[in-house]
Formats: sequence, C-alpha cells, structure tokens
Amino acid sequence: MLRVIVLSDTHIRKGGSRRLPDAVYRALEGADVVLHAGDLVSDVVLDDLAGFAPVKAVLGNNDVGLEDVLPIELSVDLDGVGVAMVHDSGARTGRAARMYRRFPEADVVVFGHSHIPWNEPGVDGQLLFNPGSPTDRRRQPSGTLGILHIKDARLTKAAILPVT
Repeated sequence: MLRVIVLSDTHIRKGGSRRLPDAVYRALEGADVVLHAGDLVSDVVLDDLAGFAPVKAVLGNNDVGLEDVLPIELSVDLDGVGVAMVHDSGARTGRAARMYRRFPEADVVVFGHSHIPWNEPGVDGQLLFNPGSPTDRRRQPSGTLGILHIKDARLTKAAILPVT
C-alpha cells in the first residue's frame, strides 16, 4: 500500500516563527509520498517534507521566488493512480467539469488555495481533493491535512483529517 500525505497552503516563511503542527509531523511518519498543492511560501517547507518522503509540489499564488522550482500544474502516476495537481481550481461552481477538461486522464485532482477541505467526486469518477490548510484554518473548525491510500492501482482511501 502507498500512503500519501497531502498538504496545501502551509504559508511558512523562511526565518518565521510559524511551523508545521506536530500532528502533521506525526502523519508524515511512514509516508511514501508527500503532495503539496502550493502556497508553501518558501523552500524551507520543501526541505522539511523531503526528510520524510519524496515530495511533489506545485506553485501557489504566494510562492514568490519559487517560480523556477515549482510547476504551475503537475501530473504524476502513483502506483497506477493518476494524480493531477494545481493550486487554484477556480470557483466552486463548475469546478468538476473544469478540472475534468483540464485533467481528463487524472483519477484524482489535488488542489488548494481556498483553505477549505474538499473530498468530493467530480465528473466520471474523478476525485476532487483539497486537503485544506494545517496552519491557516481561516473559517474552518481546525487545520486539516489529507491522506490517500493506494493499493493495487486503486485509490482505497481518501480522507481529510483534523490537525489538532
């Protein structure tokens, strides 16, 4: 089984006092892959996450200075499951059709930007997945992160977990 930790919108500045919550570090233990859907804000987060597992990340609108490091969108194969990533999926209205048009081969589309967790089916069985933010919950009851389990080329679990 492939255990994937999904993050977005961590907004951690180099030299700042904000850090990933302890619950994120606990979740990262035993991760096979880490996906980050943008707004890392600095490469310090990439370095931190890479200490746990290989990291795949995309550029967010606040990732100034990372334009030469991160792509705007990314598609990866995780043990036979196609995962597409983009920071901003646009407005909620029309999102499912828009993401399917943009990433027709993806089984899962991971996105961020809104800080609102989202784990819903889209068009033709495509999963739309926003892990929310573990560090900037905004109007959510708690910070959140996502977890995906993949086994035998199938997504067997997709969950949003509170970060407390």
